[in-house]
Amino acid sequence: MAEHRLPATRETTVDVFDRDTPPVLTVDPGDSLVVASLDAAGYLERRIDGPTMIPGRRGHCLTGPIAVRGAEPGLVLGVHFTSITPADWGWTSAGKKDTALNRALGVAGGPGTWLTWDIDGDTATSNLGHTVGVAPFLGVTGLPPAEPGPHSTIPPRAAGGGNIDCRDLVAGSTLFLPVTVPGALLHLGDGHAAQGHGEVGGTAIECSMTTEVTLTLSADPVLPGIHAETPEGRVTFGFGADLNQAMADALAAMTTWLQHLFDLDRPTALALASPVVDLRITQVANETWGVHAVLPHGSVR
Repeated sequence: MAEHRLPATRETTVDVFDRDTPPVLTVDPGDSLVVASLDAAGYLERRIDGPTMIPGRRGHCLTGPIAVRGAEPGLVLGVHFTSITPADWGWTSAGKKDTALNRALGVAGGPGTWLTWDIDGDTATSNLGHTVGVAPFLGVTGLPPAEPGPHSTIPPRAAGGGNIDCRDLVAGSTLFLPVTVPGALLHLGDGHAAQGHGEVGGTAIECSMTTEVTLTLSADPVLPGIHAETPEGRVTFGFGADLNQAMADALAAMTTWLQHLFDLDRPTALALASPVVDLRITQVANETWGVHAVLPHGSVR
């Protein structure tokens, strides 16, 4: 299988999802890619007031789209993250937007705040001297909606994924995305060096990233919707304007997965889930909230 390298340049980056954007690279299933991406804002220099890749950008600065030969709606694209390596600096902001959550927290009136981070190996140290652990992942791994026209990169979508912001999708994970458009047209970016479940301030440690992935296609996935296998366990997702609905969707998918794994009826699968499945708030930062359900490896023997 071939290996491809895709830099982040003005010709290879976009700020919206659009099925009509020509692919910047076309690969075969099984190929590996080393993809460079800038931080969500697309900063070109090591400063938060510097120039950006896409002036007046409408959403995240993403690398792509990447077409996969043979990908068609009805198939599932597997994105296996072999390695995810952050750049040497990043940033976090909070209190900059007038959102319902920021109003509830008493920070919507501003001014907002910024932290900048030096990233070195397994840790990141802020300009205030605080040090945190690093666990890098991509906030955005997604395909454009089937409907024509430009679509925002900000909300995650049950069809195509996108700005999922799931901190569990570290190196060694495989994310499975139902193909929405011919060619799949994968976009990667929004690198996070570290993030808590929830992304509670609206941003993580936003940074540029070098990501190695291998892409596969499947005609018979274990689940029809977005799901993942991570070093920790099996993961299902729910997205919605209502956290309760997002939770129910994530749990419904996990219950279906348990049915298939252990040949159970649905009530019995739910009963088995109760002692072992974790529900986690993926993010509350992106207009459409996310919840994911986790079934740890080895939890049912």
